[in-house]
Amino acid sequence: MKQSNKKKNPINTIVRAAFCGALLLAAQSAPAREWTLKQCIDYALQNNISLLKTRVQHQSAIEDWKQSKAALLPSLSASSSQNVSYNPWPETGSFAVAGSKVQTNVDKVYYNGSYSVMANWTVWDGNVLRNTEKLNKLTAEQAGLDSAVTANSIQEQIAQLFVQILYSKEAIEVNKHTLETSKKNEERGKEFLKVGSMSKADVAQLTAQRAQDEFALVQAESNLRDYKRQLKQLLQIIDDDDFDVATPETTDAMALQVIPSVSSVYNKALATRPEIKNALLGLQSSDLQLKIAKAGKLPSVSMNAGVSTNTTSMNDNNWGQQLKNNFTLGGGLTLSIPLFDQRRTKTAVNKAILQKQSYQLDLLNQQTTLHSTIENYWLQATNNQAQFKSAKTSTESAQASYELLSEQFRQNLKNVIELMNGKNTLLQAQQNELQAKYLTILNINLLKFYEDGTLNK
Repeated sequence: MKQSNKKKNPINTIVRAAFCGALLLAAQSAPAREWTLKQCIDYALQNNISLLKTRVQHQSAIEDWKQSKAALLPSLSASSSQNVSYNPWPETGSFAVAGSKVQTNVDKVYYNGSYSVMANWTVWDGNVLRNTEKLNKLTAEQAGLDSAVTANSIQEQIAQLFVQILYSKEAIEVNKHTLETSKKNEERGKEFLKVGSMSKADVAQLTAQRAQDEFALVQAESNLRDYKRQLKQLLQIIDDDDFDVATPETTDAMALQVIPSVSSVYNKALATRPEIKNALLGLQSSDLQLKIAKAGKLPSVSMNAGVSTNTTSMNDNNWGQQLKNNFTLGGGLTLSIPLFDQRRTKTAVNKAILQKQSYQLDLLNQQTTLHSTIENYWLQATNNQAQFKSAKTSTESAQASYELLSEQFRQNLKNVIELMNGKNTLLQAQQNELQAKYLTILNINLLKFYEDGTLNK
């Protein structure tokens, strides 16, 4: 083989290596995918295991309903039996069948075959089958509502975790800024120490404050990771890829918007919330269960019909002729009247009445729980909104005070204690404002979710 005379250009090699290195570095430093609230909810609704299990249960309930619908129709069955027998000492001769003389083959080994088609239909059973079909339909609808309840719960949890993540991210930025300020104060304190303007004890306090702020930052970052872990669990994400949420626009106006009243949210929620609809369907199902139980006192009528024939090898007629000669068509009606059932019907009726009372209590409990939940979100929104207004004013005041203290500290007019107190006051005010802001927005959105079933995504 001929060797190429072309020499590799070292510059091209370096450029290619640099380009590949840049691509590798870009891949390693690529930011994590940022999930919006809508993307989180949509993904969870498709992948959350708890929700998927409720959907499987819903499909199972639908199958039960379909089967109960089919039970209203007549049943039809076909059967055939084939038997082989061995008779080592058969009796010879002839015998009469239905008045006709038939010559047997007198075989030691012979077969008998029978063929039949039977139909059965329950004409009347006190509407048990009909009411059972209606009951199973309600059960399937309730299973679907159970799935909707689970979906709503997952959406609430996602919204709460999403807001916690947003708050934690901003809290981290505040802690980072506070840490940088503490580092600068520590360095300034060391400079004062060199010129004799500050004692070692005061510098040590500044160092301790810096270390405390580093600890607070680590704690805030740990909280953020834990909230992300909980959100990934709801989304059923198990990979090790970086996970982050997109930061939506959160203005002060969103936290200061009008909060809907408890009564308006509650009245609308009564007509839309799946848990209330489920409880109402429970009452309807209890009425059907009572009708089914009372039907135990009523007579039932069923009808049957069928055709049959048989064949045997011990017959001189051929198989087809035997089928024709032995063909039989029959039918009948069956009337069943309950006389004494050892109190089973009365017990079933009483239990159905008690079950209805239980469903009534379930409905009342769901209504009470719903009102309490809405009232709690309203109280949280109202309180947090008031706290946000106060915290915003407090932050502005603390910021102005700390800037003055910092300037005076640089001029050695204020001591370390005063500076640290001012910084801690500012940090607390900033944290309070952030927390109140995000909690207000969260609780207002949850109130709207209960009102119309949609989250601000």
